[in-house]
Amino acid sequence: MEGSPAFMQEAIALATENVASGRGGPFGAVVVKDGKVIATGVNLVTASNDPTAHAEVTAIRRACQLLGTFQLEGCEVYTSCEPCPMCLAAIYWARCGAIYYGNSADDAAKVGFDDAFLYEEMKKSMSDRTIPIVQMLPDEAWTSFAAWRDATAKVVY
Repeated sequence: MEGSPAFMQEAIALATENVASGRGGPFGAVVVKDGKVIATGVNLVTASNDPTAHAEVTAIRRACQLLGTFQLEGCEVYTSCEPCPMCLAAIYWARCGAIYYGNSADDAAKVGFDDAFLYEEMKKSMSDRTIPIVQMLPDEAWTSFAAWRDATAKVVY
């Protein structure tokens, strides 16, 4: 698997410009399909007061809107930094075909963006996690799954 340095340079330039503009953190992402940039994104967490507005997520949202689909099969993601757990999950859910990154998670930690605790939390049992996770009303909750299972008008994903 071999990526394009030009697309990575674009992701890095987006990240650097995002810092210079004061809009957000040093993260940029580019979604590419068939050798063409479909969408770009930058970190807008503080600008939008949205903790999910990471560069990869904003780029995926734009790409899906532009392509009119919720899956990005055949697309590649170029990101200025190794994706955090949330972004990695979003890329997988979008069914992208490849991820190319510039800075590592260790590099991000050196400048104050440390996601190591998230990776550690995911390894723990639910009862040992920092934020309590408690199942409630599972029988009632099953009604929505039963409705989905029985629905004839649905888009399977």
